Amino acid sequence: MRSSRTRAAGIAAAVILAGTAGFAAVPAQAGDRGVPPGQRGELISSRPLTNAAALPSAARNRFVTYVSEGSHGQRITVSGTVAVPKGTPPRGGWPVLSWAHGTTGTADICAPSASTAGGPAGDYLSITEKYLDKWVANGFAVVQTDYEGLGTPGGHTYMHGRSEANTVTDMVRAAREADRGIGRDWFVAGHSQGGQATLFTAADLQPPRDIRLRGAVSIAPGSNMSQTFAYVANQYPGAEIALPFMFILLNGAYAADPSMDPDDVLTDEAARIAEAGRTTACSAQLKQFSATLPLDDVFRPGADTSAFERYYEKQEALGLDLKVPTLVVQGTADREVSPASTQNIVRDLCARYGDIAYREFEGADHRGAIDASFQSSLTFVQDLRAGRTPPTTC
Repeated sequence: MRSSRTRAAGIAAAVILAGTAGFAAVPAQAGDRGVPPGQRGELISSRPLTNAAALPSAARNRFVTYVSEGSHGQRITVSGTVAVPKGTPPRGGWPVLSWAHGTTGTADICAPSASTAGGPAGDYLSITEKYLDKWVANGFAVVQTDYEGLGTPGGHTYMHGRSEANTVTDMVRAAREADRGIGRDWFVAGHSQGGQATLFTAADLQPPRDIRLRGAVSIAPGSNMSQTFAYVANQYPGAEIALPFMFILLNGAYAADPSMDPDDVLTDEAARIAEAGRTTACSAQLKQFSATLPLDDVFRPGADTSAFERYYEKQEALGLDLKVPTLVVQGTADREVSPASTQNIVRDLCARYGDIAYREFEGADHRGAIDASFQSSLTFVQDLRAGRTPPTTC
């Protein structure tokens, strides 16, 4: 570990001044420290939620912590939110949408449950909060995990498919403990990082003992993570767009396996940005810092990123065997997740499972696809609830 970590204070201060004005971290709960006891999905703590993560159409919003299983099969504490619709729940309880959020960063302040107006991840979360509020207004209890290590002890194992699937699923169990009006039927939906998490969740169907996954909606699922390092190193067209996400990828792998140290492959200047990403900067701030870093000053001479590449090859959705009807949506103007990449995933998934629908939204960019796809996603889920079979692409 080189001296760059002791020189991260300058970047950290810049983030505090420029990106976190008005930010108030969610206080840690008593159960948030140490390895949690209990079974997966067990509720550790619950309290009213009043920050920007609280959805206005909900009758009740709560911040919760719960037990899940991490990237190494260990018990972990995870945080998240629960929003319950107004009115009387239908017979069987409110149907659930478990939301898998897109990339916010790897620092604790980037957790969606800690969202504040104008906060460091507000540029993205302000979009998803409006989207999720529509689901609540349409009679769904909306639950949202922060994932492993985002706002709770340990590093955030970014894009670790199995860990994401565990936390998304166990969030539903914890929500049912927090509010008895929530039913057992649930759907998973997610965007970008969460789109990839959604596909892993749809492939990780568990026996319906207490909850029953009915379907999935994957919006612009993240892919080709392992290629990002070579893309930046070779300065391919668009490498500047990939650069801030590369820092998040490096930090995510480091959280899962400390032997993969970003400092081993990055220059001092790049390592300072990566360090900020673990402590004080979310994706928006990483984009700002990356904009001033020359692409030929990212990697150390002779840097070997093969360990990172192998790690992320294992987190690709290619090869998954889905178990529930799934809608995959994509914006045609997306520069972060290309339509061609998503089409390739759909073709691969269709080879093993037939109930997959694919839809593109003309002119929608990466974030624009979230709102553009809402009505189609709602119709897809409502059809499944009514016992109708949505049309498939396979």
